[in-house]
Amino acid sequence: MIQSLHHQPLLVVLRAERPALLAPQLGQLAVLGVRHVEIAWGPGPAWIPDCRRLIEAFPDLHLGAASICTSAALAAALEAGFSYGVSPVLEAELLETAAMARFALVPGVMTPTEVNRARSLGCPIVKLFPAVSVGIGHWRRLRDPLGPPLPFCIAAGGLLPGDVIPWLEAGVDAVALGSSLVARGPEPLRQVLADLPQRP
Repeated sequence: MIQSLHHQPLLVVLRAERPALLAPQLGQLAVLGVRHVEIAWGPGPAWIPDCRRLIEAFPDLHLGAASICTSAALAAALEAGFSYGVSPVLEAELLETAAMARFALVPGVMTPTEVNRARSLGCPIVKLFPAVSVGIGHWRRLRDPLGPPLPFCIAAGGLLPGDVIPWLEAGVDAVALGSSLVARGPEPLRQVLADLPQRP
């Protein structure tokens, strides 16, 4: 996952009561060249079969499950066939369960204590959430006090398309966009993709 995000340091997070309704947006994202898309977990009975169909329908997208906060959500993501999941919280038990299932679960962190805890638990990648609350310089300010190496960092939560490049330049490794992107249509995303640094 880190290698794929190194090539394209952008994720798009989609949320719908019925994931099947996201098919048109996923198709548009695939045409634009987006690689990483997260589908938010929901408790409805259709979530697992809907997600299975989307995974089959869009093999070129690296689809993951978002909002994994409970064992039920993790079990659903595994049953649906996702290859990775992202959580807004740091929960050791969830990470252990995911590791046993060979499922890449990215925990959410915010404070220095949480970052250090994630590192001590062996997490190679974390989500800084909500990024908008801590500000663009937060991750870089953690480097000296915590010492290297910090985990690979995805900044997420409240960021706009225009924030992607500045946040990458400020030291995070990737940026996730959600409802702010969907509301603005394809043009801002097309510009973001054009502006992303070219990495081998």
